[in-house]
Amino acid sequence: MQKRMGEAVARVARKVNDTVENKTDSLDLANCKLMTFPVGIYKAMRSVTEGIHHISLANNELKSLTGRFVTTFNQLRELNLAGNYLHRLPEEVTSLLHLRVINLSRNRFRRFPEPLAAVTTLETIDLEENEIVAAKEPASRFSAAGLEEDGRRWWPPRDEEVPTEKLATMASLRSLNLRANPVGPEVRLLVRPLVPFDLLLSPEEPVPKA
Repeated sequence: MQKRMGEAVARVARKVNDTVENKTDSLDLANCKLMTFPVGIYKAMRSVTEGIHHISLANNELKSLTGRFVTTFNQLRELNLAGNYLHRLPEEVTSLLHLRVINLSRNRFRRFPEPLAAVTTLETIDLEENEIVAAKEPASRFSAAGLEEDGRRWWPPRDEEVPTEKLATMASLRSLNLRANPVGPEVRLLVRPLVPFDLLLSPEEPVPKA
């Protein structure tokens, strides 16, 4: 165990050093067994952070991404976070004014990460194989049959898991991948020309016969 951890640390250090010494525009820390982004990297890369346009942290064990990471690497064009345990993104993501591609596939998102809807430069969002549905069911304290008020029946507003109206206004977005997510019928209505992007979904499962 300790040997494997030592090898992972050495691999991270080697990749960071290569990026700094060669002044490349990318940092690849995929498959490095990272549980958090190492804070020492901020200091090690402070002379080149403005030139980093591509970062991959795919296939690690990250449970969160900090605002410091986002504000440090604020010139990102592409961010690959696939294959982690993320369930939310920090609000600072909205400051990524050049981000074009983000890969969040194979994580733990239960709702669309709304900060992304404010990133106007995004062209590709990959959320395949998460746990995103269309909208929450009514809160448990309310009856599924609704509430009575002044002789009228009503249902409490539901929090959208996929902000369809906001997505429809993302002029740069070309592709949204929601395959292998349990999305509902509301999301399946997001088709061209109603929205300017391609929505990728898994085929609907047939309704079982009674």
